Formats: sequence, structure tokens, C-alpha cells
Amino acid sequence: MSFKFSLQYFTLTVLLFIAEVCIGLYMHDAFIRPYGGDYLVVILIYCFIKSFMNTPVGVTAICVLLFAYAVEVSQYFHLVYALGLGKSPLAKALLGTSFSFVDLLCYTLGIITVLVAEQLKASLKNF
Repeated sequence: MSFKFSLQYFTLTVLLFIAEVCIGLYMHDAFIRPYGGDYLVVILIYCFIKSFMNTPVGVTAICVLLFAYAVEVSQYFHLVYALGLGKSPLAKALLGTSFSFVDLLCYTLGIITVLVAEQLKASLKNF
């Protein structure tokens, strides 16, 4: 692992962050709001890490997925309330408050998308 700034990943991070904010503020539907944000958040975290660190694709993707799973499992145990942060809108937004198996699926699909995109990127580089 080495520290190396990547403008490409940083640009993607910023665009994904803007998309997440827009979903959070303006989407009030039954599909994009509950599932799209969860799908994109793991891609956002992956791109953020790759913006500053030259880490292996597979290791980074698995670590991001495990982190997302851990946050989701913490929701099952109501960690935000156990930590006394239940009145903090920011803590509730970041940690979440309700567990869902579907969220785990969305995170998994997001990371699969990352792996496919990285494989395509590597294939095009070698082409």
C-alpha cells in the first residue's frame, strides 16, 4: 500500500457524493431512495479510498464491503442508541437505525459493480 493521489478516483468520489446528497434530499420514491443510495455508497467509499491510496482492487473492495456489512449489523443491534447518539441526526444518518438484508444485497451488488468496472478498466489498459 502506498499513498498516491488519483484525480480520476477523486472526481468519481465527488460526483458520487453529490449523487448521494441529491438522493438523500430530493428522492422520495420507493426504489432509488431506499436502494440506490445503498448501492452507490460502497462505490463512493471505494473511490474515496482509491483517491488517496494505491491499494489492490480486490483487497480494497472486500474491506469496503466488510465495513458496510459491519455498519449494517450495528443497526441490527441499535448501536447508535447504545452509544447514546440516538438524538443526533448526523449519527443516525451515518450509522443508520434499521437493519435490512436487502441493504446487504445492495452493498454486494455495488462492490460487484466496482470489481467488474475495474476488470474492464484493466482489460482496456492492456488492449
